[in-house]
Amino acid sequence: MLAPKKPRLPEPSIPDDVTGFELDRSVKNQLRTLSKENAVGVGQHLVMVAAYLDSDIDAAQAHAETAVRRAGRVPAAREALGLVHYRKGEWAKALSEFRTARRLSGSSHMLPFMVDAERGLGRHERALDLAASPEAASLTQDERIELAIVVSGIRRDLGQFEAAALGLQLPQLNAGSRQPWAARLFYAYAEALLAKGDDDGALTWFGHAASADVEGETDADERLAELDGLVLTDLLEDDEDEDGLGEDDEDEDLIEEEEDAEDETPDQL
Repeated sequence: MLAPKKPRLPEPSIPDDVTGFELDRSVKNQLRTLSKENAVGVGQHLVMVAAYLDSDIDAAQAHAETAVRRAGRVPAAREALGLVHYRKGEWAKALSEFRTARRLSGSSHMLPFMVDAERGLGRHERALDLAASPEAASLTQDERIELAIVVSGIRRDLGQFEAAALGLQLPQLNAGSRQPWAARLFYAYAEALLAKGDDDGALTWFGHAASADVEGETDADERLAELDGLVLTDLLEDDEDEDGLGEDDEDEDLIEEEEDAEDETPDQL
C-alpha cells in the first residue's frame, strides 16, 4: 500500500513582476532538469532569495527552503540555502549545504564560504587545510581574492599578524582599483596592518577602502574616523607632554637662578 503523500507546505508569495528569468544563464541551465512549471517556480524563489538576502533574512530563508523542497538536486538551490545559513552565522548548516552543492555540481566556487564556515566553527587548522587544497587552483581571480581575505582573517585569529598582512599583498592590491572586491580587499588589509601595530598603514588603507566602497559594504568610513581620532589624540597627548616638559625645565631654571642669587647676596653686602 502506497504511503499517503505529505501535504504541500504553503509557499511564500512571489511578486507579479518576478518571472525567474532574471537569473544568470548558468543557474537557468541547472533548472532545465526540472519540468517547465517547476523550473519557473524554483527560479522565482531563487530570485526572491537574492532580493531579500540583505534586507529580510527570514523571508530569504523561506524562499530558499521552498526552492530546496522543490528542487533539492539543483546546486543553485542548495547554494542559496547555504548562503542564508551563512548570513545567519549558522556555520554547520551552511557548510552542509555548500558541500551538497559542490557534490551536485562538481564546482568549488563556494570554497571561500566553506573555509569561512570552518573558521566560524572554530576549526582554524581545518579551514587553512581546505584553503590550501587542490580545489583552490580552480578558482577564478575574484574567488581567489575572496579566499585570501578569509585566510587573512584566520591568520589574525591565530595571532599570525605578519602572515595575515603578507597574504593580502597581491598584485590586485592597487589603491586605484574599483573592482567589486576592492573595498573588501583594502579593508581586510587595513585590519591586518592594524593588528600588527601599523596604525599609519591601517589609516591609509581604511581610507582607500572608504573611497572604493561605493555600495556601502563595509564600515570603512567609521573605522577611518575612529582610527584618525585615536591617532590625533595620541599626537595631541605627545604635544602636551612636550609642552609640560618644557614648562618643568623653565621652572627648574628659574629656581636655580633664584638659588644662585641668594648665594651671591651676602658677598655683595
